[in-house]
Amino acid sequence: MNEVKCECGHVNPHGTVLCESCGKVLEEKEMQKKLLDMRYEGSARRSQTYNKTIIDKVWNFFSSVKVGVWLIVVTLVASAFGTILPQEMYIPPVMPAAEYYEEQYGWFGKLYYELGFHNLYSSWWYLLLIASIGVSLVICSLDRVVPLYRALNKQRVTRHEGFLQRQRLFGISAEAPDQESIKKLKGNLQSKRYKIREENGNILAEKNRFSRWGPYVNHVGLIIFLIGGMLRFVPGMYIDSVLWIREGETKAIPETEGQYYLKNNQFILEVYDKEKEDEVFEQAIDKAGMVAKNYQSNVTLYKKAGDSIPGETPELEKVKDEEIRVNEPLKFEGFALYQVDYKLNELNKMTLALQNKQTQEEFGEIQIDLYNPKSEYDLGKGYSVEVLSYFPDFEFGEDGNPTTKSRIPNNPAFVFEMKTPDKPEGEVSFVAIRETIEPNGDNQYKMAFKAAETKNVAALTVRKDLTLWIIALGGLIFMIGVVQGAYWNHRRLWVRNVDGQLWTAGHTNKNWHGLKRELEEIFKGTGMEAPAEQQAEDAKNG
Repeated sequence: MNEVKCECGHVNPHGTVLCESCGKVLEEKEMQKKLLDMRYEGSARRSQTYNKTIIDKVWNFFSSVKVGVWLIVVTLVASAFGTILPQEMYIPPVMPAAEYYEEQYGWFGKLYYELGFHNLYSSWWYLLLIASIGVSLVICSLDRVVPLYRALNKQRVTRHEGFLQRQRLFGISAEAPDQESIKKLKGNLQSKRYKIREENGNILAEKNRFSRWGPYVNHVGLIIFLIGGMLRFVPGMYIDSVLWIREGETKAIPETEGQYYLKNNQFILEVYDKEKEDEVFEQAIDKAGMVAKNYQSNVTLYKKAGDSIPGETPELEKVKDEEIRVNEPLKFEGFALYQVDYKLNELNKMTLALQNKQTQEEFGEIQIDLYNPKSEYDLGKGYSVEVLSYFPDFEFGEDGNPTTKSRIPNNPAFVFEMKTPDKPEGEVSFVAIRETIEPNGDNQYKMAFKAAETKNVAALTVRKDLTLWIIALGGLIFMIGVVQGAYWNHRRLWVRNVDGQLWTAGHTNKNWHGLKRELEEIFKGTGMEAPAEQQAEDAKNG
């Protein structure tokens, strides 16, 4: 592309509307306008100059503000769809996700799953949308900030007459002022914190140029924020898991690669007592029945000592004891364990007895661990019980066969085969709470319920976020850009002696009323008139 040389001697890049140095109008169509478009100082933007190669076309596509806005709108709409139904990470692990969505939400749930909205925020196309917004921000910023910086950095004090005449604030004094008036004017400008440059008796007064970079500082903050958000999908950078742990149980903490274990020593629940609390709580207690005052898990944190063979019980060394309450997490190695939920009196073990139905004689008891039941129990003297099937959360399916809703023993049911000396071939019995079915007819023996053991269960959120400081940094930079661009504005005043007359012109990127009022104060007492506003239909703020 050919460069454009101005009559002042400055060589401008192709596509420049106003000379970067003196401000002379270089394009014929701009000469027809009464006021100049000063948004980017008339500098040449790459997206408006080059359009030949594939790189140019990609650059021009992403440099469009409209494209950036549409990318944000599409991303927001997609994000909204992701909140209609719970994401896969939040559904109970009781069955395959495809079956769960269809069973719980019907045809819409099935469609939701097939379209990939169940794992929306980690899907490749959603991450591509986020990355596209980042690319758009980078290219939009570079396409504008580089030529703007170059134009502002190279501007001369002495500006072309056509440039001054086409400013929104412009004025001409009939006579050139004396040196005392000019000195008074400069003193007033300095009192308003203007930086003054002089050249051949001409003046350029400027302040708050840094405010022009506010939008681009915003972009930098948003880019850093998006990078932090995308890093959450990098393994190990962001962890948010749930650990259900029962009293007396020791479990490996998720996402610690088997290095840390947690034992739940005791779960404590405290509730408000209507008789002991203030009257203001009585209505809430009467309505809810029970209101939790505090619930906590008293735990012990362990770390694995040495190496262990897969399947072998690892050797653990105690790290510390801790009380985990709501908003008072246990913290270690960048992890934080929060108390978020609980379940009282969950079935843990059941005791049943092999009993003769007619005589009520018992031939031994079995205790079944509902989380790890044995397949066979030997009672001695030829009596034994075999667990053929186990349904922790029993219900009858649509086909009429027993099934389980989850792996949690909310409603345990068993299919037993009972073998006795007089019934060596065994008798089969289906046993559930308050329900017994004998598929082969009337059995001689049955499994009689004797006792149940329950335990309280605590739900802990395991969280680790190495991206938080990046997101916070992006947010901080964004807010700096907001303040920078919102509370200051770039103001300039040009004063030039033209054939014995004093030409003045003023410009700001926003808040013209504030600039006019300030210039009136600056010119007060100088004997000169402040530049007045020129009205035109094609006026555009820079």
